[in-house]
Order: sequence, then structure tokens, then C-alpha cells
Amino acid sequence: MSDAPDDTRTPLPDISERADEPTMLTQFLDYYRTVFLRKVEGIDDVQARTRVGASTMDLLGMTRHLADAERWWFRAVFAAEVDDGIYESDDDPDLDWHHGPHDTLADALVHWHEEVARSREIVAAAPSVDDRAKAAHQRRGEVSLRWILIHMIEEYARHAGHADLLREAIDGTVDD
Repeated sequence: MSDAPDDTRTPLPDISERADEPTMLTQFLDYYRTVFLRKVEGIDDVQARTRVGASTMDLLGMTRHLADAERWWFRAVFAAEVDDGIYESDDDPDLDWHHGPHDTLADALVHWHEEVARSREIVAAAPSVDDRAKAAHQRRGEVSLRWILIHMIEEYARHAGHADLLREAIDGTVDD
């Protein structure tokens, strides 16, 4: 990562031993959230629907998916305050990825920002990353906040890579 004065990219979190574990985990998650957000900034709805090669992924579906992932892991599993997704259908378990012609990136980003804000509140209110989720996950059982944070870092890191390839194919934008 460049340290030139005009470099506006989000700096990587300080991974020295000075940061405690909750701080380090939340900083890394926020770093990848910011990287993802930069990949969807400045594109229109046509560009947000661009697919590359044989993949069915696009940035609109990815934004919707990450909003639902935030909602699911922090609000449904950890806090047990909701039991539905934003993009949910009995007929299509992947509705977040399968958007319709009237779905927009702007609407998806509103949901994403709302869910990220609520996720941050939930994490900030938790006494410890050792706290267990209030709802058991159907495959993973009782997970800790630590597990959810690490899983979400992995989720964002994976999709940031996908988003990087999509954005480069859309308009040549690279970095982060």
C-alpha cells in the first residue's frame, strides 16, 4: 500500500500488539467494508449489473448479499432481534443475488449502510468477543461474537476480491 500524500485508500488496521482483540477484529472488518464500498462507489445501475465470464455475480447482487450477511450474523444469529432477511423468499433462497429490473444499487446501499450501522452497535454493546450468540446457527451451533467477526472478515475479503475483478472489468478501476 502506498504512503504517498494523495493516497486516499483506507489504511490497514494497526496489527501491532498495542490493539486489543476486539479492536483489531472490528478494525479489520471495517477495513474490508470500506474496500467493498469503494468498489461500488461511482458506478451506475447498468454497471452494477455487469457480469464477467461465466460468473453470475455482479456488484448489485453482492451489495444485497453483504447487507443480508450483516443482518443475518449480527442481528439474527448474535442478537436474535430479527428472523428474516431483507432479500428473502421461500421460492428463492438466493434472492439477494437474483435482483429484478427495478432493483437499484442506491436502494441496496441504503440497506447495506443500515445493516452495517446496526452491526456496529451490536458489537460495541457486547461485553466480550467471547459472548455466545443468542440464536444457534443451524449448522454451526452456538457461535461466539469472535467467530462471527472472523467469519465476516473472511466474507468481505472474499467478496472484495470478486468486486475488484468486476470493477476492473467495468471501468478499469483497480486498487484497494
